[in-house]
Amino acid sequence: MDPLRQFVQNETRRHFFGRGANAVGMAALASLLGERSASASADSQGLPVGPHFAPKAKHVIYLHMVGGPSQMDLFDYKPAMGDLFDTDLPESIRMGQRLTTMTSGQARFPIAPSKYAFAQHGESGMWVSELLPQTAKMVDDLCFIRSMHTEAINHEPAISYMQTGNMVTGRPCLGSWASYGLGSDNHDLPTFVVLVARPSNTEQIQAISGRLWSSGYLPGEHAGVSFRTAGDPILYINNPEGVPAAVRRTTLDGLNALNERTYAQLGDPEINTRIQQYELAFRMQSSVPELTDLASESEATLELYGPDVSNPGTFANTALLARRMVERGVRFVQIYHNNWDTHANVSGRLPDQCKDVDQPCWGLIQDLKSRGLLDETLVIWGGEFGRTIYCQGNLTRENYGRDHHPRCFTMWMAGGGARGGAIYGETDDFSYNIVDNPVHIRDFHATVLKLMGFDHERFTYRYQGLDQRLTGVEPARVIPELLA
Repeated sequence: MDPLRQFVQNETRRHFFGRGANAVGMAALASLLGERSASASADSQGLPVGPHFAPKAKHVIYLHMVGGPSQMDLFDYKPAMGDLFDTDLPESIRMGQRLTTMTSGQARFPIAPSKYAFAQHGESGMWVSELLPQTAKMVDDLCFIRSMHTEAINHEPAISYMQTGNMVTGRPCLGSWASYGLGSDNHDLPTFVVLVARPSNTEQIQAISGRLWSSGYLPGEHAGVSFRTAGDPILYINNPEGVPAAVRRTTLDGLNALNERTYAQLGDPEINTRIQQYELAFRMQSSVPELTDLASESEATLELYGPDVSNPGTFANTALLARRMVERGVRFVQIYHNNWDTHANVSGRLPDQCKDVDQPCWGLIQDLKSRGLLDETLVIWGGEFGRTIYCQGNLTRENYGRDHHPRCFTMWMAGGGARGGAIYGETDDFSYNIVDNPVHIRDFHATVLKLMGFDHERFTYRYQGLDQRLTGVEPARVIPELLA
């Protein structure tokens, strides 16, 4: 029987009227959609949909730099700007493009050249800032996209767009789509894990929340499980004092029996999600302590990630945990690192940000490579937008601020079928507009899904009568130059 019809038929009179107008609308929708209303997915019993073709990336580690890293201070070298210090950004470059309210009232838009030295590295000849010396050593393992762009100009919609393909929150994020499509590779750990790293500089922290890793309209079991970076990784996962494992097992068996009876009456898939979450939590009582205990790691491995690796909550610590997770079968690990929103004091904050992530990113790639995991693990690094070449606030040769800039920014990928040493896209001399090979967020998502084994146009979930997909309904394309 069609899942929606079955759900409506299983509604009791009390539940039906309790739901009010929503129940009437649901019944009407079932009547209108007929047998085509497959609102429950192919994985309604928790089974993965499965890839369309053999995936190159069986795991993903997504490193999101919250706030928008400054591309012209890190990767997008613009030497011509040195001669234009404190001159006004030409209107022929700006072309009336949208500004944030933080700089739209400025009388001038003075050009702020990067104060940091750049050099070319590797066989690819990629330009990298002096702030990222370890990243510079591995450019031939990385695939750079210098022409990313978005329509979102403020953080909340921009991060949502980057993670879920839509500026409005409430949609499934990339990690949830990976869980939905590939399923679990470890019965005792979540399929999708989220870690929020603590930056060493906390000058301007952006608000992020669980909405970014929710499952949206996908079944609840595909939501990200947030691991805390200090104290117990999962709150309340351990048994209370005086409650042995046998008692907890008996309690869960009773709860599951009640939930199964309720599911038989109502057919609500969220009840199945609850059952699965209880069972996973029980199994994680033994798997999580082993996962987060770094005692088994060699000194050589710890040194790869830098001196902060043993300090819980640091980016280095979360990067090593990410490797341990994919090694144990976790499909998708999302790490958020905050404080990249440099509206002011670039010289005081950007070095701290880069120091937090530079060696750990290098260590992560080397560690994955040495264990034979890099070929099947896609590592993504980037933010939600870029920064302006013009200064926000006071400008000197030694310090400046930069506003949000959605027109162009840089991201990189490594492993998992990405083409190492590739440099794709080009911006103008002001790092303000794209002049060659633009890559929209939709194109980026389509390419990542391709590496995970999915045709983005066929990778869908029926919701509200539509075959929803991560890339939405607007045109999106896979970028073959980014693929190995």
